[in-house]
Amino acid sequence: MNKSNLYVLSLIIILIVSSLSSCTYNLQSTTAPQSEISASTNAKLSPTPSMAQLRAKKSTTSSPATSKTVKVTLYISDTECQALIPKQVSVSAVEPLISTVGKIIEQQDSGDFSLSGYRVSINNGVATVDLRVSPHSQRQLTSLSSCEQFALFSSLRKTLTSHPEWKIKEVRFTELGKEITS
Repeated sequence: MNKSNLYVLSLIIILIVSSLSSCTYNLQSTTAPQSEISASTNAKLSPTPSMAQLRAKKSTTSSPATSKTVKVTLYISDTECQALIPKQVSVSAVEPLISTVGKIIEQQDSGDFSLSGYRVSINNGVATVDLRVSPHSQRQLTSLSSCEQFALFSSLRKTLTSHPEWKIKEVRFTELGKEITS
């Protein structure tokens, strides 16, 4: 290699290293737009703390019961994902089952996983909860940890089957109509 080629090669290497070292990664969090959830229920789609922190935080959603709300018991995972803890909340009296599912799903959204919607149908005592992962979600249902799966699926299953007035004996989960093993 002659001397001029060596200088050119050195210059190229220096330029590459300089350009790589000046690259920065933008860590600003973005807020996904609020999406309409089927059955006229809305879920917040903004970055939030980890799943364990969500489950551990005190509920600010409980409001005094009025003629337009009813009290229901949600079963929420403890921070170790070992047990479901009953929690009384007020939900819309118009569609209490749909509102109850919405309350549980709201707690599952995190910075990298969020659901944009869901549908609930009941047929012969079997409730099917069809989940919709947000297009902005960095993770899918299949990438949830066992703790996150317990928090989502077990909470929904226990909550829906524990209210005799809904006459639900079994809960199945689908994503866009395709069965989810839970």
